[in-house]
Amino acid sequence: MSKRRIYMDHAATTYVKPAVLEAMLPYFTENFGNPSSIHTTGQLARSAVDRAREQVAAAINALPQEIFFTGGGSESDNTALKGIAEAYAKKGNHIITTNIEHHAILHTCEWLEKNRGISVTYLDVDDKGRVTAEQVEAAIRPETILVSIMFANNEIGTIEPIAEIGAVCRKHGVLFHTDAVQAVGAVPVDVVAMNIDLLSMSAHKFYGPKGIGALYVKKGVRVPTFIHGGAQERGKRAGTENLPGIIGMGKAIELAVANMEESSKRVAALRDRLLKGILETIPDSRVNGDTEHRLPNNLNMCFRYIEGEALLLRLDLAGIEGSSGSACTSGSLDPSHVLLAIGLRPWFAAPNLGRRDDGRGRGLRACDPARNSENIARNVANI
Repeated sequence: MSKRRIYMDHAATTYVKPAVLEAMLPYFTENFGNPSSIHTTGQLARSAVDRAREQVAAAINALPQEIFFTGGGSESDNTALKGIAEAYAKKGNHIITTNIEHHAILHTCEWLEKNRGISVTYLDVDDKGRVTAEQVEAAIRPETILVSIMFANNEIGTIEPIAEIGAVCRKHGVLFHTDAVQAVGAVPVDVVAMNIDLLSMSAHKFYGPKGIGALYVKKGVRVPTFIHGGAQERGKRAGTENLPGIIGMGKAIELAVANMEESSKRVAALRDRLLKGILETIPDSRVNGDTEHRLPNNLNMCFRYIEGEALLLRLDLAGIEGSSGSACTSGSLDPSHVLLAIGLRPWFAAPNLGRRDDGRGRGLRACDPARNSENIARNVANI
């Protein structure tokens, strides 16, 4: 008999909900037409894509024509940054972001610096992972064309003051993009109220299929064609649409928004119960990120004197699955750039870095990784 497994890595990906899969299945076998075809089967597919676009738009208070389907969050981020840099090159060459962004933003910014002469300001965050609207305003220059601040951090779950930052950007006539991949479906998102001009999202973070995402582009914001070859996505992204994926994304986001309040309260209560149990039973443990402005489904912990990967392996043997950082950097021996940014020492922030003393030249305090992993497992099982 197989051991019961507890999956706690939903920030990396979620399963596809049965209702979402059920909505997708007919578009693999029966309603499989190309949405660009003019015959009945094709037009049935077109209608389904239009309906999904309406579902995605409604979830963030956007217009359907402001939603462009993509291959996922990373493509949406790349498209937003590279597109704005190209379309607004005559206005300026300066972008503002933070040092805790997902690598889809950070690596794109690095590429723009190296290959397009873009100047990038990387704002520091506080020890909870928060940046302020005042920091953003102070960094804006006459040549600033875009501010890109993630809605909620994928590692530590900290939610940024998006509405306040959006108001500052609107005041100064600077476009505002947010990587909302972790936020959409978990917390309320309103692109109008929050003054958001561009927003990235990905279906597999809210119980939809992998390989499908969307980029919201406010009406009037110029973004050039990012994949050439056909007229799909209003001429911006060529290629036959991922029909089942789009249908699945529409259904998943509709379900996520409909159940958001109830689900958030339930998951946040479980998170807080787990946090309390860990802090009470495991010495030298600490929570990372903002405990007030935080995603309801996120808990990021550090355990001093224990290698993260070793702890995860012990937990996996106990049937509990988690991660020591972003899935996109899995296998890296480097400390988490997010944990370093909030002030943790490298040996506290890295999943694989051992430390023979406590950082002050003193001997390593006695600890028991096996016992600590058992305590974590017991707390997880008890929630």
